[in-house]
Amino acid sequence: MWVKKAFVTGATGFLGLNLIDQLTRLGWDVVALHRATSDLTYLRRFPVLAAEGALEDPASLIRAMPDGVDVVFHTAADVTFWSRHRIRQTRTNVEGTRNVVVAALERNAKKFVHTSTTGVYGFARPPFDEATPHEGRASWLSYMSTKALAEDEVRHGIAAGLDAVILNPAHVIGPYDRHNWARLIRLAAAGALPRIPPGRGSFCHVVEVARAHVAAAECGRTGENYILAGADASYRDVVDIIGDLVGRDVERRVIPVSLLRVGARLLGLLSNLTGREPIVTPEGAAFLSADLTCRSDKAARELDYHPAALRTMLEDSYRWLVAEGFLDLSAAASSRPRGGS
Repeated sequence: MWVKKAFVTGATGFLGLNLIDQLTRLGWDVVALHRATSDLTYLRRFPVLAAEGALEDPASLIRAMPDGVDVVFHTAADVTFWSRHRIRQTRTNVEGTRNVVVAALERNAKKFVHTSTTGVYGFARPPFDEATPHEGRASWLSYMSTKALAEDEVRHGIAAGLDAVILNPAHVIGPYDRHNWARLIRLAAAGALPRIPPGRGSFCHVVEVARAHVAAAECGRTGENYILAGADASYRDVVDIIGDLVGRDVERRVIPVSLLRVGARLLGLLSNLTGREPIVTPEGAAFLSADLTCRSDKAARELDYHPAALRTMLEDSYRWLVAEGFLDLSAAASSRPRGGS
């Protein structure tokens, strides 16, 4: 029996682990790329071949990638929102993607699925879709611009004969997240959330995003973008559900946009002295103040993508954090209620 083989970058990350979970359940052979310094705790739970390498090291990618691999899933990215990391982010997101594309061409990969972001559309008028111009290419937010330029690298590969598909997830929530939206859950549960960001966006369940990656490998059209979104909500809506989940009265006051942006600038100035990344950067403040809702009709039609309810994805994230010991419920129980409208 022929077994499909996948090569996954970002294998120890939030999305990478969920994708590997899906692939191994379906019987795929998986080669999982990781850095020498990566924490392999969760990756070791899956029957995969761990291969050491780095996006910035083209030779390591070619060594690690099997010849004639069925699909290369490129999920690795630098998602920082701090301008001081622009050079590092460019090296990872743009040059790293170029290196993976070149390796895929050299190793005769049959398919290439690239994980991008809805951020490539910039601060487009909501709700935007795949027909919206990539305004993120000229954005002052390095994350948006570097991910848009990374898509250009994939398109260069397509011009050279690579069969590639591009997926654009919105705000991703679910198991194996320790640093992204899980941070909001942990802060809210501990009563340590100062105020709620004023923006809104589209949210997607990481499990459904992972399934969409597999579907893209099987039936995604070459050169096409597919937005993965589904649940539109404000950050106040997100925190309200978190409050229900933890059974606590959590912070419910929304910080004004102007105050958030001024505070971020002040924190940015302080970080110049301390060298530490601020809790909120000016880039992060702009991102969290915007309406970034979008549509995923195309993915629903062509990839059989099924958006999940916001509560479902938050429940799954919450349960995973509790099960893995990352959510201190005792702190939540002892925190003083801080409600109000």
